[in-house]
Parts: sequence; C-alpha cells; structure tokens
Amino acid sequence: MPRRSHYARIAITLPVEDLAAADQLAREQQRSRSWLIAEAIRRYAATLPRGSGLGESRRAQLMADLRLTPEERVRAAEETARVSFLLRPAAGKRVIAFDRYEDYLDWKRREDRGA
Repeated sequence: MPRRSHYARIAITLPVEDLAAADQLAREQQRSRSWLIAEAIRRYAATLPRGSGLGESRRAQLMADLRLTPEERVRAAEETARVSFLLRPAAGKRVIAFDRYEDYLDWKRREDRGA
C-alpha cells in the first residue's frame, strides 16, 4: 500500500465468517488486515459509476421532462396520478363489527378463502 500522509482508525462489525476469510486472504497475500480491507474498498469504489448516479435511461427521461413547460409538467403529473389510481385504487379503511366471536371467525374464514 503506498504511503499516505493521513490515516483514520475505525471500528467495523463483520460476520465472523467474513472476518475469517479476510484474515485468511491477508495471510495468503502477506498483507495486513487493514491493507486488505482498504484495497477492497478502493477496488469497489473504482467499479462504481461516477457523476449523477443516474442510469442513462433515467437521465434521458429527466432531460426530456426538463424540456417541458411548467404547464406540461403539471398535466403529465396529473395524468400519472390518474393512471396510478386506476391501476391501484387507494385502499379505504373499513370498520367491521360483530355481535359474536363466532361471527368474526366465520368472516375471517371467508376472507382467508377469498370468498
């Protein structure tokens, strides 16, 4: 590991199996546990996309939305809300009362059967 001018001490919690695997790898590489974990973080960070963190299609959709006028955005949002409600109407709360416990059990059995 190249010499760095600043280090920070941290504490982490790992599953015992992961720590054992890290220690085994460190021994095989003749490196310290700290070096192994730091190297894993560096390699993981190198694979992550940089920039906005948005995928290409999501970014394209956002750019298209930004080209809309405010009125067009409101209309599009209203249409999305309307379609969403049609696909999944809001579940209303209901209050059910039973005179007897047996009536509740009968109702519960019917609900569980989907009747």
